[in-house]
Amino acid sequence: MLRELKTFVAVARHGSFAAAGQVVGLTPSAVSAQIRNLEAELGIRLFDRTGRTAILNMNGKKALVHAEEMLAIFARMMEVGDGVSLRGELTVGAIATAQTGLLPDALVMLQKRAPALRIHLVPGVSLTLLNQVDAGEIDLALMVKPPFALQKDLYAEDLVREEFALITPTYVAESDPLEILANYPFIRYDRSSFAGRQVAGFLNQHGIAPDQILELDEIEAIVRMVQGGLGVSVVPLAGHWTENPDRLRILHLGPLVFHRTLQAVVRYAQRTTPAIGLFLACVRETAGARPQRPASVSVA
Repeated sequence: MLRELKTFVAVARHGSFAAAGQVVGLTPSAVSAQIRNLEAELGIRLFDRTGRTAILNMNGKKALVHAEEMLAIFARMMEVGDGVSLRGELTVGAIATAQTGLLPDALVMLQKRAPALRIHLVPGVSLTLLNQVDAGEIDLALMVKPPFALQKDLYAEDLVREEFALITPTYVAESDPLEILANYPFIRYDRSSFAGRQVAGFLNQHGIAPDQILELDEIEAIVRMVQGGLGVSVVPLAGHWTENPDRLRILHLGPLVFHRTLQAVVRYAQRTTPAIGLFLACVRETAGARPQRPASVSVA
């Protein structure tokens, strides 16, 4: 019956037998057969079928909650014992700066504590990763806290607060952040990202319409552009580049400072599984041990 429950959850999350089949590795007809078996066993219909779509009915919505709880309990049964005995695979989504910032040290720690646990890393931007957690495609996401409330079946834990700062080439001599932003070419952090929206709000709040020459969604790429002398930018102090800010000035914003929050998001029913709990513990310890500011900076 566990096989049918997994297929049921996949259909509920992906909206069709064909899409669910791609996730669980079955043909649409095999998915249909498993759903029929489950419905016969329960004595109720779970979906309203319209064309190629399968939409949960009221019974299906109630059953989905219990199915996810049962699968989570089974996962915990497979992970009993100490960390060394943990087995299986966690699929973790992470934004780029988490991959080069928190994750390396956290994964080294995790490997020592649970050597048989495998991590499959999925890169992505925050909104995409959030949708993947919600759809059950990944187990957990390390992402930027969104500017809206999460769905009730998702659990979020704040990990670290990251300061935004102004970065400039070394030839920029001025120290007033607002003056620099008004007078130098600007490389913008993509406004479609959660953090990029914060930068846009900061500029609007202070009445600055910068001379924008580029808009990018990767912080490391923005840093490289600034190091090359193309312009200035406002980015969060996150990622490997902050450890050695070569050919770069970093000006803290002082009383103008604002922050983004890096958080872990997981489905609520899975938050207490031993593998996820151990992974989060390693990430927490890594976050707690890291300095909140790079040591070698030019302070405005």
